[in-house]
Amino acid sequence: MGLRFYIGASGSGKSYQLYNHIIQEAMANPHMNYLIVVPDQFTMQTQLEMVRRHPNKGIMNIDVLSFGRLSHRIFEEVGGNDRPVLDDTGKSLVLRRVAAGLEEELGVMKRNIRKPGYISEVKSALSEFMQYGLGTKEVEKLCEYAAKRNALAFKLKDLHLLYDGFLKYINERYITTEETLDLLRKVLPRSKVVKGSVIVFDGFTGFTPVQYNVIQELMLQAREVIVTVTMGVEENAYLQDGEQKLFHLSKKTIHDLDRLCKEAGVTREPDERITDAVVYRYRDNAGLSHLERALFRYPVQEYKGTQDSIHLFEASAPKEELRQVCLEIRRLVREQKYCYRDIAVVTGDLERYGFLAREMFGRFDIPYYLDQTNKLVLNPLIEFIRSALLVVIQEYSYEAVFHFLRCGMAGVTPDETDRLENYCLTMGIRGKKAWQKKFTRRKKKQEEAAAGLDELNAVRERVVSMLEPLMQKKSEKKATGKELVKALYAFIVNASIEEKLEAYEQYFTEQGELVKAKEYAQIYRLVMELLEQICGLLGEEELEIKEFADILDAGFAEIKVGTIPQTVDKVVIGDIERTRLCEVKALFFIGVNDGIIPKSGGTGGIISDIDREFLQESEFELAPTPRQQMYIQRLYLYLMMTKPTAHLYLSYAKVDNEGKSIRPAYLVNTVQRLFPELVIEQPQLRPMEEQMESPTDTLAYLVELLRRYAAEEIGEERRFFITLYDTYVRNERYAPVLEQMRKAAFSYLSNADTNRLPRELARLLYGQVLKNSISRLEKFASCAYAHFLEYGLSLEDRDKYSFENVDMGNVFHAVLENFSDKLAEEGYTWFDFPKEVGERIVGACLEDYAVSYGETILYSSKRNEYMITRMHRILNRTVLTLQYQLQKGAFTPENFELSFQMTSDLNAVNIALSDEERMQLIGRIDRVDTCRQEDKLYVKIIDYKSGSKKFDLAALYYGLQLQLVVYMNAAVEVLKKKNKKEKNDTHVIPAAMLYYHVSDPMTETDKGNPDISEIQAAILEELRMTGMVSDDEEVIQLLDRDFDTKSSILPVARKKDGSFTKASSVLSDKDFETVSTYVNHKIKELGVSILDGDIGLNPYEQKDADACTYCDYKGVCGFDKKLGAKLVRHLEDMEQEVAMERIKQSLGIDEQEGDGQEWQ
Repeated sequence: MGLRFYIGASGSGKSYQLYNHIIQEAMANPHMNYLIVVPDQFTMQTQLEMVRRHPNKGIMNIDVLSFGRLSHRIFEEVGGNDRPVLDDTGKSLVLRRVAAGLEEELGVMKRNIRKPGYISEVKSALSEFMQYGLGTKEVEKLCEYAAKRNALAFKLKDLHLLYDGFLKYINERYITTEETLDLLRKVLPRSKVVKGSVIVFDGFTGFTPVQYNVIQELMLQAREVIVTVTMGVEENAYLQDGEQKLFHLSKKTIHDLDRLCKEAGVTREPDERITDAVVYRYRDNAGLSHLERALFRYPVQEYKGTQDSIHLFEASAPKEELRQVCLEIRRLVREQKYCYRDIAVVTGDLERYGFLAREMFGRFDIPYYLDQTNKLVLNPLIEFIRSALLVVIQEYSYEAVFHFLRCGMAGVTPDETDRLENYCLTMGIRGKKAWQKKFTRRKKKQEEAAAGLDELNAVRERVVSMLEPLMQKKSEKKATGKELVKALYAFIVNASIEEKLEAYEQYFTEQGELVKAKEYAQIYRLVMELLEQICGLLGEEELEIKEFADILDAGFAEIKVGTIPQTVDKVVIGDIERTRLCEVKALFFIGVNDGIIPKSGGTGGIISDIDREFLQESEFELAPTPRQQMYIQRLYLYLMMTKPTAHLYLSYAKVDNEGKSIRPAYLVNTVQRLFPELVIEQPQLRPMEEQMESPTDTLAYLVELLRRYAAEEIGEERRFFITLYDTYVRNERYAPVLEQMRKAAFSYLSNADTNRLPRELARLLYGQVLKNSISRLEKFASCAYAHFLEYGLSLEDRDKYSFENVDMGNVFHAVLENFSDKLAEEGYTWFDFPKEVGERIVGACLEDYAVSYGETILYSSKRNEYMITRMHRILNRTVLTLQYQLQKGAFTPENFELSFQMTSDLNAVNIALSDEERMQLIGRIDRVDTCRQEDKLYVKIIDYKSGSKKFDLAALYYGLQLQLVVYMNAAVEVLKKKNKKEKNDTHVIPAAMLYYHVSDPMTETDKGNPDISEIQAAILEELRMTGMVSDDEEVIQLLDRDFDTKSSILPVARKKDGSFTKASSVLSDKDFETVSTYVNHKIKELGVSILDGDIGLNPYEQKDADACTYCDYKGVCGFDKKLGAKLVRHLEDMEQEVAMERIKQSLGIDEQEGDGQEWQ
């Protein structure tokens, strides 16, 4: 019986000497057992090292174990553990069940207990209690200790309740991993393996109280217990110092084991201390030797002179940082003849850097091994199970069903899923009833409707029958865990999941993605083991299917797959704490940024960081506080940074993956203070010629040069670009890719704005007679390519069973049209209907329309039903405002929803484009009002808009707002023909063309309690119409008889001298005629361009408006304003007078001219 320490600095050779000593002793004493206990992730590497060193290349009486494997070995020998061991997955399953039963008794945790991941946090807290030897009584004492800190006390009470429930549930049935060590301590005296053996503990930085108890018992049973401890040569191993010191944890370990040794009455053997001034690893490397001696020691010892072993560099972002690492690795392999296994990359945040490393190392063809356990929560099989249960729980909600169908395991093709989803979105199919009934409704434009529906119904039946076993269990309300597992297993088998996973495994193997292949090879077994665990743990428990799904989620969260390197010569990429490195020549320490080094503690889990600091003063030991963790991390940093024998590279990024600025860690400054001559390098600023190590990586740079070359923005790099381009063109692998890039660069930038279809093709596509709305012409004026996508290729957004703003506009138009008819039926006019009658008629019209609109969509949800109420309020406000505006003038409504689509003889809407081609405009004028004065008939047109569109003469000039003028042209021509037919010589004159914004606006006031009349006036001001009005005083008085200085219904105001203000939207009769002529000219110009095949990508931009912001086709054209800046048409924002002047110039009209122009 004895305890011995092997003490030495990192790299001093203590493990080397100890292992040699063990091998020699093992050979001399072949009947004695030698057990080497190391952390879990070090077992394989240590075993390999022992075999390599042993002269016989075999270790018959030497065994390398972890604490877990040691327990298993002893229990195998002496028994004593006949209960199943509950791993993390099992604990989560039991805790989920226990929490469900105690939910009503919980306090602060009640609202969070069902949140994803919360059970895992609770499990971690309870595992910590077990690891540190705290039972329910000790946790109860902690509650009493924390009584004055309310939040902490309540959390500890809830944890105590769950802990107690957990232990009662597993009592005499299961044992936890933490409890196995306590049980191990009890059975060790019966073990012959341990009796008289030599036991070594190597690679540990410290032990938990439960592990200390096991080591104490081993001291009593074994011949000798040897523990390696890392400590600097200058340190006194038995002089305790502050926790901020680098080797505090090492000294604490020696102190604690020394105390346990005395308590057990075990002999203390002399320590083996390696005291060489220069550690063995750095006998030929002065720079790294100084780093080992001086890192985190005070006072600071500066290195005198220069060295080339330690390098420090910064990069713009993590991705560029890894790129520079790859470039340097390639250089080391090429110039210094390193093997890839001589190099390692470590970081404090493998989650952040791991996926970037996969991409970048693949780009540079560097073989690597990512030392990371992979969580499989997002594996398709797990998604398949979770989404299927979600469909059952949510009874076929849209989101759950299509999550299930798109997971890749449901046996439904992507094309079938797309068509099914489109149908469900259009028809509003959601819910169990809708899915279990045959689909019968047909989409408006569905071709071969019957055959299409049959196919969709076939898919529907497959999905429903597949999920039926699970749906039956839901209908039973409660079933036992075993019954639910059986139903789920049958569901998995019926879906042929095992065969599908084998196909995936084979595919990934063929692609050379062996890690993925390994994942798919293991996942089925892991899921089956989880189901077996649920059967064992909760088989007889009655569970609702929601609870069963929660338990499965908790189990899935614990499923992890670790991998081992598939080949020997690979760069290891790992974590500074987890990864075991041995004999690397070069180490790259990446991500040396604040928040990673020291690692951000986050919230600390259930017991927060602040709570831990408070509980540290109690009599019970818990896991380290964040402050202690930071000090411990310095020891890990010391151990990691002293691993390489030749080169250490430290690097950091200036911004993170989201583009936010980040600072270098304190470690950078610490190393700079040790090495004042150390310069921060910026390797990415080197000439590109020095950074070309990989064809795939350099291709990205070549494409950037190509883009600049096409845009004629390349300068001094022109010659280099041509040489590089020529090199790639000659390469069979890259030539096809480069050719595609070349076409894309030049066609995108050079021809995109002048693209044309052949004229014959355009005529076939659109027809010789263009039948289109004015909004189509405005779309073409906005962007010819968007017009081509919408009207040429007939691309459409998929229909959705929803009520959007455009639908609201349709309802407004229909109700206002119907309202006019109902008024007449009841003997009222727009001038005299009472408010109550108006509200009643609006309500009736709205209800009639809502019942039939869009498959009764307005009654499909509470939100849409509220829209009816909102539209009723808006329409009430609208009809009363329209009545008020009519009552203010002398005009009377002549027509509502006047359609000129069927009027084939109107010149305003039938426009000859050539001898063979013409355009027929279609549309409806919302309202036409007239006022007869002697031999004059004045016309006012109103267009209802649910948006906030305002008339702009500059937009008209560019062809972006033609509608009002076309409507006025058509209305005037209709009335002229009517007069001619009635042999009436009345002169038809346009008075106003206006937009009315259908809305119920809110207004602001600076008065605390404004008068109702003031509010009403402010609302009417908000609802004032916009557009263009005749500047004739007589006409304005007929439109608004009360007009004096500012009209409450028209966009007109007067200055003190009687002239109109600059903001007034008025036109003279001549200007009205000019605008009319110009619109006809513009329509013809746009029509000719359409039939000429113009499909150029030429979006406009004007002040605050542009063609792209709300374009439905952004995802199709992929237009980038930065790259295609030359393609954007920047339209000048003009005042009304300037716009009018431009219109006249376009028509070749001088200021003096204008006579002879006549309205349509």
